[in-house]
Amino acid sequence: MKLGLVWGYWGRGMPDNFVLLTQQAEKLGYDSVWSAESWGSDAFSPLVWLAAHTERIRLGTGIVQLAARTPTATAMHAVTLDHLSGQRLILGLGVSGPQVVEGWYGQPGNRPLARTREYVEILRRVFARDGHLTFEGDYYNHPYRGEGDTGLGKPLKIMTHPPRPDIPIFIGAEGPKNIAQTVEIADGWLPLYYSPFRPEVYAESIAGRSEGFEITVHTTIRVTGDSPEELADALLPTKASLGFYIGGMGAKGQNYHTKLMARMGFEQEAHRIQDLFFEGRRDEAIAAVPDQFADEISLVGSPERIRDRLAAWEESPVTGINVGARNMEDLRTIAEVVLDQ
Repeated sequence: MKLGLVWGYWGRGMPDNFVLLTQQAEKLGYDSVWSAESWGSDAFSPLVWLAAHTERIRLGTGIVQLAARTPTATAMHAVTLDHLSGQRLILGLGVSGPQVVEGWYGQPGNRPLARTREYVEILRRVFARDGHLTFEGDYYNHPYRGEGDTGLGKPLKIMTHPPRPDIPIFIGAEGPKNIAQTVEIADGWLPLYYSPFRPEVYAESIAGRSEGFEITVHTTIRVTGDSPEELADALLPTKASLGFYIGGMGAKGQNYHTKLMARMGFEQEAHRIQDLFFEGRRDEAIAAVPDQFADEISLVGSPERIRDRLAAWEESPVTGINVGARNMEDLRTIAEVVLDQ
């Protein structure tokens, strides 16, 4: 089981100990470090900074928003960072909900699967650099032909030679069709949350994955005691995150996170959380997240309990776990428990 450090996207500013913790993670054997973006900090710039201060740890975008850049702009970022980091980039991609895609990026939010397929195909062609880029799709065209074109556009080939023609592409996906397409066109899958105790939820969608396909899950690991009170307290960060994503990251009927929780056997609870969130009762929405659900997608408790429950993860298709440790002690303790250091 590989271990990764998640920084996510920034709030008010750069997180404390951003470089120092990443360097320590590298020393402890963490395989990767991950950035993200929503409508604040971008996903690439933090990894450039970390690339300059590390040597081996892989650098993952988890995730780059498709609506934020054209495929060729993303390819330029990826090729540049892969050069600067010594070929350590994992290019994580994904679509957000219509509220973000249309509200922040000013782009249409329909047909995310088709857009993702075209986007990835263009990236692959740029990275391969086999010839000048031509592409005729429903959403992307190179050269552009359509309303407002001058007719002067011509096929181009990226000037900077990619260090690797096969820069790994991971996709954040939640719906069954989106996951199945990810297995077909990408090198890895980034689930928002995953329960190794409910493998049937994903079994059909990931059945066709290749031998080297990676599944990397962001989760919470907290080492505490095993009393009911301690476990409940340890689950609060997971419940807070779930309450926000299931309740507020999308409109009713158009929230991928709510639909996923429902498919995982908690349909009534998922809709209850969303209703409370939209009513402005956010604390109640968080409290309504079932402890059982939060516990299944987390690893909390004593080291013995975590190791016992980690067995289910190791028997699952998951290849890596990413955690959001924010101090040296937690970083080291997690490494000891998961990596047996």
